[in-house]
Amino acid sequence: MNFYSTNNKSMSVNLQQAVTQGLAPDNGLYMPEHIPALPASFFETIQNKSFQEIAFTVAHAIIGDDLPAEELKKIIQHTIQFDAPVVEIEKDVYSLELFHGPTMAFKDFGARFMSQLLGYFAKQQDKEIIILVATSGDTGSAVANGFLDVPGTRVVVLYPSGKVSEVQEKQFTTLGKNITALEVDGTFDDCQRLVKQAFLDDELKRKYFLTSANSINISRLIPQSFYYFYAYAQLKDKSKPVVFSIPSGNFGNLTGGLFAKRMGLPVHKFIATTNSNDIVPHYLLTRLFAPRPSTQTISNAMDVGNPSNFARLLDLYDNDFDALSNDIVGYTISDEQTRDAMRHVFTADNYVMDPHGAVGYVGLKKYLDENKSDVSGIFFETAHPGKFIDVVEQTLQQKIELPATLQKFMKGTKLSVPMGSSFDELKRYLNQAL
Repeated sequence: MNFYSTNNKSMSVNLQQAVTQGLAPDNGLYMPEHIPALPASFFETIQNKSFQEIAFTVAHAIIGDDLPAEELKKIIQHTIQFDAPVVEIEKDVYSLELFHGPTMAFKDFGARFMSQLLGYFAKQQDKEIIILVATSGDTGSAVANGFLDVPGTRVVVLYPSGKVSEVQEKQFTTLGKNITALEVDGTFDDCQRLVKQAFLDDELKRKYFLTSANSINISRLIPQSFYYFYAYAQLKDKSKPVVFSIPSGNFGNLTGGLFAKRMGLPVHKFIATTNSNDIVPHYLLTRLFAPRPSTQTISNAMDVGNPSNFARLLDLYDNDFDALSNDIVGYTISDEQTRDAMRHVFTADNYVMDPHGAVGYVGLKKYLDENKSDVSGIFFETAHPGKFIDVVEQTLQQKIELPATLQKFMKGTKLSVPMGSSFDELKRYLNQAL
């Protein structure tokens, strides 16, 4: 499979180039030249397949022969070592729990897949791969832990100071070894801008082998389609159309779902739910894409004012607004609505949602109220509530037990490098430290 840039479809590269470059030289995002449809027989028996079997079939269809099948199987086995169960919260409303991995967030799937893929490619060259990643919370922890001790790689995480939870911060600032954390005086959008500028800087590109582990990297998106298929498999016996509500920031998770739909997964509707950083819901209402500085909310991992993967959304639909809006509806959820939902579900169903999952839940309920169709509604519980323990405990007025996995990180010592938001400062640091 070859991959083209969203800015120039005639620019074609193979899998290794797409993954190791991260961002295309023209600042575009890589997309597969063809998204193959899986045979009907795959879906007829999908409920009988394991998560790993489903993931391998999906990945192999997209990647093709660019990677030996046995190597891909090893990568899938490393990636899918934990479950993603669908849990019924109330009638026809289900939580897809994506937090059972090592950092207890959905990004563990993408980070583990990507780390093994890049590790495989790193063996084929004599230059260390430098992974630059901007994070609003969970990406940094998942990527740092996914790449920890992976030979031939070094990770530099940029994160906005004071705008990620303490648990999230500890998960990537306490590791050391081949992981470095840069604490930026700014917003997530500043961090994302700095990463993109680094990829476009000729001097840095000559000196270092730079790539990204954000969802701008195609190898992060491929595994984010796996759990859509797996969720469908778990509810197939309900014989109802399936609706997915995805709490969204940079929109990589939603893009993974659209890949799944193109491959034949029968998704009735996608619901793009955001907090007050509602760039895409606003677009779906007005046809205007108007990025703006991000604002801080209690669902901080979604505090993105200029979502990178919007370019992929447009590309998938050939800039056809009507086609895109037929598949996707958008809702903006306030912090107050988020807290109300967390309290309601805890009281009514004894289920603790993290603030991001609560955003997805409210979006799903809004859709179900407006559309009385008989469907199975799935919202993504993208992170364990313990990762946002201050917000959860304050909202529920209830103590939440921190899982042992997260307690381990909290005992570590924070190691971070303070930095301003100018590119010159980042470039100076990279030239001195790498």
